[in-house]
Amino acid sequence: MLSYPVNNISTPDEQVNILQITDLHLSTPVSSRVDGDINNSEATVCQQCFETVLQQALSSDIRCDLIVVTGDLVNEVKPAIYDHIFEVLQATHIPFACIAGNHDVTDEIGSDLPFFERELIAQPADPRLLSRHVIETDRWQLLLLDSSITGKVAGEITSTDIDWLCERLDACDKPALIALHHHVIPVDSDWIDTHMAENSEAFWQHLLGFDHLKVIISGHTHQEQVRHRQGVTVYSTPSTCYQFKPYENDFSYDKSVPPGYRWLQLANNGKVASWVERLDT
Repeated sequence: MLSYPVNNISTPDEQVNILQITDLHLSTPVSSRVDGDINNSEATVCQQCFETVLQQALSSDIRCDLIVVTGDLVNEVKPAIYDHIFEVLQATHIPFACIAGNHDVTDEIGSDLPFFERELIAQPADPRLLSRHVIETDRWQLLLLDSSITGKVAGEITSTDIDWLCERLDACDKPALIALHHHVIPVDSDWIDTHMAENSEAFWQHLLGFDHLKVIISGHTHQEQVRHRQGVTVYSTPSTCYQFKPYENDFSYDKSVPPGYRWLQLANNGKVASWVERLDT
């Protein structure tokens, strides 16, 4: 069995190929349900999509060196759901790392109600979800943050997080990638930008002098976008389940695109290639 969490990765060509999956939103595995839950259909879809995404991605011709799961693993905070996810990831025999999203620390009561009428219940994070975690590779350093706030949809990059990032970037001049759940640049959708990572401007100001910070990846927005700031390429990645319409000021699902995932190739010369794949339909 793979040891978790992974701390070091070394490859023959010193390139690291990362599969990013995000926003799985799994509920109790369908086989474990004993009632006629009204969300059974959605639960089934999310569970099947998660496993199909992994199967499709890992059957491609790309060598996968690391799987990074950037939050919202669950739709209800229950240890049994994490057990299932970790069993599926362990079965790939590929090193992996998971960080928390808002749904990993917050249960929403009344999911059939308009969002502003739902009750948000704070929950403790599963201890397997990583915070301020470093993965060293031959030529890169990967810095994983927990941006979640218990009981809230929005996230935060705390002053302690920023200090930790600056210390890591000061101590190591390898090209760096930061992974977190909440987005740190607005995606031009008012409703979701209200729930991005708070303290983002301070984050950017403190990281201004670190030219070796190359990439930031996040989830939360359930859509594909690529943005740039301070020489950093910032990737938003689709959900493995349902998608949100881009550039919409009000909440809206995007039923025109299937679930997706992102590949990142971190080359041994500090260059990055990245693209999104979608589930075959």
